[in-house]
Amino acid sequence: MKVNQSKIVDCTIRDGGLVNNWDFSVEFVQKLYAGLNEAGVDYMEIGYKNSPKLLKGADEAGPWRFLDDEFLRKVIPQKGQTKLSALVDIGRVDENDILPRSESLLDLIRVACYVKDVDKALQLVQTFHDRGYETTINIMALSNVMEHELLEAFEMIKESVVDVVYIVDSYGSLDYKDMEHLVNKFKTHLPNKRLGVHTHNNMQLAFSNTLVAADLGVELLDASVYGMGRAAGNCPTELLVTHLKNTKYNLRPVLEVLEELMIPLREKEEWGYLIPYMITGTLDEHPRSAMALRASADKDKAVEFYDKLTTPEVSFEKKQ
Repeated sequence: MKVNQSKIVDCTIRDGGLVNNWDFSVEFVQKLYAGLNEAGVDYMEIGYKNSPKLLKGADEAGPWRFLDDEFLRKVIPQKGQTKLSALVDIGRVDENDILPRSESLLDLIRVACYVKDVDKALQLVQTFHDRGYETTINIMALSNVMEHELLEAFEMIKESVVDVVYIVDSYGSLDYKDMEHLVNKFKTHLPNKRLGVHTHNNMQLAFSNTLVAADLGVELLDASVYGMGRAAGNCPTELLVTHLKNTKYNLRPVLEVLEELMIPLREKEEWGYLIPYMITGTLDEHPRSAMALRASADKDKAVEFYDKLTTPEVSFEKKQ
């Protein structure tokens, strides 16, 4: 029997933090880590490793927005089998804030960038690699990237030290054929790199797209418990845990986390498949306009929203 090479990267705190401004209690994060560890999940992305001095609104955000190593040691005094990951954004991280891996609880640092900044991302990757971390590069908004830009990026990535290259469906606009096409393209141009996938659920395809990628040999699979993530959210961790074949995962601890932490949180915060997110997904657009709609009094006026996005002049007309 072939052993499944898939590894789950749970992003509940990092991506979910985009929903509630990283307002998770220490106890919440500890219980989530314990549950994921018991379930056999491979990585928990415990937040961003961005630098507060380079961020607007850092004072209002929870501590998971810019992880401090000392704070992290208090949160996870006893680390289990589940490795810890953090994400950084180009221009928002001071590399002097990143300790050597031997002095940090973090194992993996992922660098998110747009295709135009791949060179800058790879410089950061080199720094983190030299400090002993596992590394990934996550090129965002792939559905909007021109072919020649991607080929140029591949040339740089191929020669770099990065461990894993991510296929990111930022707008939740890809289907299984798009995913097959992208995975095959990445494999062709980056034969020496492992691959990862990060999907969004705008069109209820996050789970199936992740399975398609896994089937084609993509190794790192991003997910979050109850799908918690910005706007339409991510592939649900519980579905991967229960569905991936020939793995060591255990569903029950994830269900405990769901019942105790996520169900009550979903009563207060909104994320997941909703019609405005479906509309931005099907139009291959960033969900920010849909997020603004959901925060307004017109949150359920889907037809008007669709008309605004598909006939740009409408949005500039003054209402009589």
